[in-house]
Amino acid sequence: MELQTLIDIVKEVSGLVAKSTSDFEIIEKDGVANIVTSSDIAVQEALISRLSALMPESQFLCEEEDVVYQEGKSTETSAVWIIDPIDGTANYARGIRECAISVGLQLNGLMELGVVYLPRTDECFSAQRGKGAWLNEKPIHVSSRNFANSIMCTAMCVYHKENAKVCSDIILETYMQSNDVRRFGAAAPELCYLANGNIELYFEYCLSPWDYAASLLILSEAGGYISNLQGKPLDPTKPSGVLAANTKENLARLVEIVSHHIKAS
Repeated sequence: MELQTLIDIVKEVSGLVAKSTSDFEIIEKDGVANIVTSSDIAVQEALISRLSALMPESQFLCEEEDVVYQEGKSTETSAVWIIDPIDGTANYARGIRECAISVGLQLNGLMELGVVYLPRTDECFSAQRGKGAWLNEKPIHVSSRNFANSIMCTAMCVYHKENAKVCSDIILETYMQSNDVRRFGAAAPELCYLANGNIELYFEYCLSPWDYAASLLILSEAGGYISNLQGKPLDPTKPSGVLAANTKENLARLVEIVSHHIKAS
C-alpha cells in the first residue's frame, strides 16, 4: 500500500470524529480514567472496513474490543494493522485538541507505514520505512538539543496509579537535569512532537502497542531513537514502557535515570 493511500483513508474516516463534545456517547471501560466514545468505535470500524478491503489477508490489533490479533499467525502478506482510533480519548471527550487517529502497518515483522492525524489541528504526521517522515507533506527531523536543554513529554501511568511514585521520581530527576516537562495526555502526538523537533525526551511507564506503533516509525524516520525502559528495541505488537529521545546520548542518559529508579522501587 502507498503511504498517500493510507493518509487519504485516515483523513476520510476522521469525518466521524465529532466536532462538539455533545455529539458523542461516553462509556466507561474500567472506571473514569479509561473511557471509550462512540466516535472511537465508529472510526475503528471504518478503518477496519476500508483497510480489509485493500489488504484482505491482514490482521488487526486495535484498542477497542471485538478485534482479535493472533500472535504468530502466518498470512500471505504477514501484515498487521495497529490502530488507535482516537489516541487521547480523555482529551477528545473534554474538547482538548491533543487527540489523534493513529494507524501503523507492520509488514513481515517491520513497521512499514505510520500515520498520526490530529483532526482538531489538521496536523498529519506520516512516515514510510526508509523514506523519511513528514508533517503535512513537509519533511521533519528531530532537534539537536542536548539533555540540559531538553523538554520531556511524560505521564503518570493513569491506568495503574500504584506506579505513580516511581514515575514521579523519574520525572523529578529528569526535570532537574533538563529544561522542562510537558504533559499533553496523548502518546502518539507527543512522540510526533519529538520527531518534529518540538521536544527532545519522552517517558511513559507502560503503553499499549496502538499508543506508539505508528509514531515509533515516524520518530525513527525523523532521526530519533526509541526503546523500552531497559534501552532495548520495542515490539510494536506488545505493551511496553517507552523511552525516546532526539539523540543516542540523550536516550542513554534517560535509560540510566529510569533504570536507577526502577531498581530502587
